[in-house]
Amino acid sequence: MSADEFKVGQTFKSDTLTITADEIKEFASKYDPQPFHLDEEKAKDSFFKELVASGWHTASVTMRLWIDSIPFEKGAIGLGVNLEWKKPVRPGDVLHVESTIKEIKPSKSRPERVYMVIESKAIDQNNEICEIMTANLMTFR
Repeated sequence: MSADEFKVGQTFKSDTLTITADEIKEFASKYDPQPFHLDEEKAKDSFFKELVASGWHTASVTMRLWIDSIPFEKGAIGLGVNLEWKKPVRPGDVLHVESTIKEIKPSKSRPERVYMVIESKAIDQNNEICEIMTANLMTFR
C-alpha cells in the first residue's frame, strides 16, 4: 500500500508464530544471556520460575510479524519506539500481532514523506497481551 492508502484506525493482523525453547535459548545465548532465558533448571530459581523468552526476543518476533502484516509499498523507517512488556513469553506460546494506525501526518517540508504512529500488540494463544510496541515511523508516497 502507498502511504496515502493508510487511514487512522485501520488495523492489521499477522499470521501466528510458535515460540520454541530452542529459539528462546538460541536468541538468549547471542543477545541476552541471562539464566532464565538459557536453562530450564536455573530458571526454576528465578522470578519467572521457568524458561522465558527475552523481551528483546519478543520484540524481534513482534517486528517480524509486523513487517509481514503491514503492506508498506516503499518500506518504513523507524524513528523511535516505546516497548511495554506485559507478560512473559514461554516455550510453546503462539503469538500474533495486531496493529492499529493511531496517527498519520504528512510532512509539510517534504511532500514525499508521511509520518505515522502505529500501536502493535503481541498477543498469545490465550488472547493475552504479551507486549505493546508503539512505533513512530516515516514512510513514503
